[in-house]
Amino acid sequence: MKRYLLVLSLFVAVLASCSKDNSKPFDAAAQAAKDDADIQVYLKAHPEINATKDASGLYYQVLAAGSANHPSILSTINVNYTGKLLNGSVFAQPDNLTSPLSNLIEGWQIGVPKIGTGGRILLIIPSALGYGNVAKGSAIPANSVLIFTIDLISY
Repeated sequence: MKRYLLVLSLFVAVLASCSKDNSKPFDAAAQAAKDDADIQVYLKAHPEINATKDASGLYYQVLAAGSANHPSILSTINVNYTGKLLNGSVFAQPDNLTSPLSNLIEGWQIGVPKIGTGGRILLIIPSALGYGNVAKGSAIPANSVLIFTIDLISY
């Protein structure tokens, strides 16, 4: 019986030690500050970019305004785009992506309505408006600032 209790005690101790979470809690404010600092460094290294920062923290530059009518969050958009990280590595470059804007990352939901059909926009998206603190496959690490050049074909 003592042996059984000893084994049971060891088993419980092992389970208890496995359940401890020693990771630090995610600090959204600190990550937002880091993202903004990283974006500022990127913009200084790329003086050809004349981006505006909006209230959400999104940086954007309208490269071509397009038509006077702009999509809304309820629109289904058709776009060509290039997505890359701050280090320049391209993670996506599809043609003719069609999707409800409401299904896309928040940075797109805020940025794409700034242009009309035929328009082109550069978005520099802090991680909180992208995929946040979750990696997206092997190409996009957690907490990544994302850069998109988007051509709005139609909506």
